[in-house]
Amino acid sequence: MDKKILVLVFSSAFLLSGCSATSLLQTQEQSAQIETKNSLDDITTQTNEDKKGMISEPINNALARITKKPSGLKVSPDHSPINPEKFSGYHTGADFEIFPEEEKTEVNIYSVCAGPLILKKYVSGYGGVAVQQCIINNGDVTVIYGHLKLSSILAELNQELSPGNKIGILGQGSSQETDGERKHLHLGIHKGKTITLLGYVESQDLLSEWIDPAILIK
Repeated sequence: MDKKILVLVFSSAFLLSGCSATSLLQTQEQSAQIETKNSLDDITTQTNEDKKGMISEPINNALARITKKPSGLKVSPDHSPINPEKFSGYHTGADFEIFPEEEKTEVNIYSVCAGPLILKKYVSGYGGVAVQQCIINNGDVTVIYGHLKLSSILAELNQELSPGNKIGILGQGSSQETDGERKHLHLGIHKGKTITLLGYVESQDLLSEWIDPAILIK
């Protein structure tokens, strides 16, 4: 075979081989990009799934207000961030404190979920209380809003509330509106449809019947 023809044949084969390698590399890169995109889509979907069932803020800037009594905290008259303390046990909900400038102003409280108002009354230890029935994370719950000014709860019993609807305002601290307690919101989320107004339970095991609101707030 002529040397020129032979060189041309080998050159063509080399070029074809290079094209094949380049195409293969491009295909691999495209596959990697598709896999990365699919992985990101899966992460986004999972993140969105994780967000399902989360609740709206019961008060503006909610998480910054949990500074004294988070859910699960064990207190007694001798050991508490509040002085004086009249309760004992494990805290079933989370307390949302007011900011200093809110001591003499109205502080709005909002529904955290969708569902009917099933109770509004004066309760010892709380003052004014509203209770709402909701479904969170596919489970029935009752939501307790404690230390409200009872007359400010304008919704009627069995009236449907949406997340963000105004429930009422906080009661005045150290008054009958809060049963002598400081001005703050106690938010409890109890599993099931039974209305349970306990602010504290005797054992840590009983906390399993409650959901920490802080982990659900958007």
